[in-house]
Amino acid sequence: MITLFSSIVLGFFLGMRHATDADHVIAIATIVGREKSLGPAALVGALWGIGHTATVLAVGTVMILFGVVIPPALGHALEFGVGVMLAVLGAQALVSALKKNKVAFAPVAHPHGAMGRPRVSPLRAHAHVHAHGDHVHSHRHGHGNDQHGHAEDATATGWLDRQLGRIGVYHALRPVLVGVVHGLAGSAAVALLALGAIRDPWWGVAYLAVFGLGTVAGMMLITAALAVPFTLSAARVPRVNHLLRLASGTLSLGFGLYLMANILVVAARALPV
Repeated sequence: MITLFSSIVLGFFLGMRHATDADHVIAIATIVGREKSLGPAALVGALWGIGHTATVLAVGTVMILFGVVIPPALGHALEFGVGVMLAVLGAQALVSALKKNKVAFAPVAHPHGAMGRPRVSPLRAHAHVHAHGDHVHSHRHGHGNDQHGHAEDATATGWLDRQLGRIGVYHALRPVLVGVVHGLAGSAAVALLALGAIRDPWWGVAYLAVFGLGTVAGMMLITAALAVPFTLSAARVPRVNHLLRLASGTLSLGFGLYLMANILVVAARALPV
C-alpha cells in the first residue's frame, strides 16, 4: 500500500515535469504575452492545466477501465493537430504584434502635421488610419468636439468587449481549448504509463487525477515565470516587449510546422510498401 501511495504521489511531480514539455511551454508563451500582470498570467496557466487534465482524465479513464486502445493513426492525427494549433497561435501572435507595432511606433505623416503645427485645422474633417485601443480603422473625422463620427468605444472590438467582456468563458476559452488539444494528443501515453506502474484500475484513475493536479500546478508556475519579462517590458520598454512577442510567435509557428512535418514523415514510413 505504501508503494502504491508513493507511486501516486510521484505522479504529482511527474505532472509538474510534464508541464515543461516544449510544445506546452511554447503554446502558453504565445498566450501569456498578452497579459499585463502575473496574476492573470498564472490563471492562464491554471486554465490550460484544467483543460489538459480534464481531457487526460476522461480519455485515460476510458482506456484504463474499459480497455479501449487508441489506434496509432488517430494518435498521429491528434499530434498533427497540436502542430496545427501551435502554428495558428504563432501566426496570430505575429500578426497581433506587427499590427500593434505599426500603430505604436510608426511615425505619423498625415494631415495633423508635425512638430505641433497642424497642416489642417482640427475642426476640418479628414481621413487617416487611427487606433481605438486594439481596434485600427480609417474614416473621415475631425478633432473638434463631437466631430469624430463615433464614440471611442463604438467599434467592433469595443462592442465585443462590452457584450462578452464580463463573461468568464470569453477570456478562459482560449487556454482551456489549447490544454484540451494537448491533452488529447498526450492522454494515451499518460494512461499507458499509469497502467504500467499501477495494476489496479481505480488506483490508476487516481494516479491520472494526481498527475493532472501536478500539471496544473506546474503550468501555473511556468506561466508566471514566462510573464515576468513580458509584464516588466510592457510598461517600461515597449520595444523589448514587442521583440519578445515576435520571438514567441516565431518560435510557436516554427515548432508547429516542425511537428506537422515530423508527423507526416512518421506516418509515411508506417504506410505499407
